[in-house]
Amino acid sequence: MTANYPLATSTWDDKEIAAMQDVIRSGNFTMGPRVAEFERRFAEFIGSQYAVMSNSGSSANLLMVASLFFVKDDPLRAGDEVIVPAVSWSTTYYPLQQYGLRLKFVDIDLETLNYDLDALASAVTDETRLIMAVNLLGNPNDFDRIGAVIGDRRIRLIEDNCESMGAELGSRKAGTFGAMGSFSSFFSHHISTMEGGLTVTDDEELYHVMLSLRSHGWTRSLPTENWVAPKGDDPFLESFRFVLPGYNLRPLELSGAIGLEQLKKLPTLISERRKNGMIWQDAMADHPELMIQKEIGHSSWFGFSLVIREGSGWTRKMLLDALAARGFETRPIVAGNFTRNEVMRYMNAEISESLDAADRAHFDGLFIGNHHYPLTDALMAVAGLRR
Repeated sequence: MTANYPLATSTWDDKEIAAMQDVIRSGNFTMGPRVAEFERRFAEFIGSQYAVMSNSGSSANLLMVASLFFVKDDPLRAGDEVIVPAVSWSTTYYPLQQYGLRLKFVDIDLETLNYDLDALASAVTDETRLIMAVNLLGNPNDFDRIGAVIGDRRIRLIEDNCESMGAELGSRKAGTFGAMGSFSSFFSHHISTMEGGLTVTDDEELYHVMLSLRSHGWTRSLPTENWVAPKGDDPFLESFRFVLPGYNLRPLELSGAIGLEQLKKLPTLISERRKNGMIWQDAMADHPELMIQKEIGHSSWFGFSLVIREGSGWTRKMLLDALAARGFETRPIVAGNFTRNEVMRYMNAEISESLDAADRAHFDGLFIGNHHYPLTDALMAVAGLRR
């Protein structure tokens, strides 16, 4: 059955198709000038000095974490403690595990779906070296509070902003509050480059490290003067010179070309999602049985979450059936309480206090899609749900 209200729909038109045809005619399919131009323009839109495009948001997270192990000043080391929220996507956590970090899972705030900030403050210790902030479903964290928790301690902050492209807190866009921020341009996200991701930073050293790690760990992608390894004058010798244990995370030139067209549309795509967000908040404000996400700053409304209120007669199966009958495609709230997944047996991890709110999201929550076109009828249909 085709859903009347799917989780994701295309934002492409003839401009993206024409951009792809230009690349096909050029014969240059591997990462090239269109990717470089998309990186430059994306960084400008987000308000960062640098952006590195990769082949997925998951790879953007991998680059972000890996680069912190290869900086010259105070690099991370295996065994260091990193604090993570209990609700996020799998590849928020996997790069941390793959680099040997010790994960400490902290509960979420059931209203915002981001960190429970009191729980975060309690979890930070003298051993904490890194905090991964995840801006869930378009909603930025309260970075003023997180900054106060960090204070002058030797703790880096990074942001998984894959679901929150264009979200804002004050005058800054989410993804720019930490040393680095990651973004996804997968089909279901705010913009789509087929597969794709970006990592932004204002730190030139981190930027250079990511450039090398993205492309095999070689020097070829680096400027002559750089923070990783000074380059010689012989391009032949520099073509296959490897200095970091890198990957091949490069995007296609097709994705860069599509990204340039999608970026032109992004302000409108976000503003239309926000219009739906305003209708959603008004319609669901006093719902007796269902909670929605509390907006912090200006959400970019990736999707619309629902959590069954305590004491309600609803079960999630009942809610899922009611939504399916009305044509809604649904999913869990990201990965729910991630510590309930079997993969945890492979992770060096601990749980800080209880994860009660994460469990509520896990067992009693779901989300429906938001889009770049009006959804008034759909949102009113949800608001009218009663047991």
